[in-house]
Amino acid sequence: MAGQFITFEGGEGAGKTTQAKMLADALEAVGVETILTREPGGTFGAESIRKLVLEGTDDRWSGMTELLLMYAARLDHVEKLIKPALERGAWVISDRFSDSSLAYQGYARDLGADTVRQVHDVVMGGFAPDLTLVFDMDVFLSLKRVEQRASEQDESLSRFDKAGQAFHRTIREAFLDIARRDPERVKIVDADGSKPAVHARILGKLTEKYPEFAGRLSGA
Repeated sequence: MAGQFITFEGGEGAGKTTQAKMLADALEAVGVETILTREPGGTFGAESIRKLVLEGTDDRWSGMTELLLMYAARLDHVEKLIKPALERGAWVISDRFSDSSLAYQGYARDLGADTVRQVHDVVMGGFAPDLTLVFDMDVFLSLKRVEQRASEQDESLSRFDKAGQAFHRTIREAFLDIARRDPERVKIVDADGSKPAVHARILGKLTEKYPEFAGRLSGA
């Protein structure tokens, strides 16, 4: 099978990072070369931009500046890591990709979905994920997770973490709307539950898309 590009999306604290690693391990266990990456980030240049985007106060950047920084990082990420991996037949799992820009800058920063799509088309052309999993859970619970994680790891909250519940409710509704508009590519995963339970839900979505993995992946 040719390389496949899978993205994990959703609000803060939904467990995407942990679950992306669990899926990568499950695929590697059945012999699929899998690259695990994240956005913004994944390459040296994109990681440098990540610091600019995530650090500072919530009002540090306008929505459009934020969007352009994201796409500068994304282009470097795609050109230097994602496309080369796919071309050699590897699978790539990314913790966030373009749907995050649509949700965060298009919906929550009020740039509008059409504006974000226009920027995406100019920068990315027709490049898109093969499968996107949207992690959905109650905003209050997800933000509690974020606070707990920051406390346990002695980390500062990002600009987005500090944006407030109204902002994050908009993000949740944005991702649900994205899934409704593109049901073939975007699948919703209930992110509330134990790590094994959520992992099993993810494997279920994966085997719906790729039935050749049915019964082969750990937890499937």
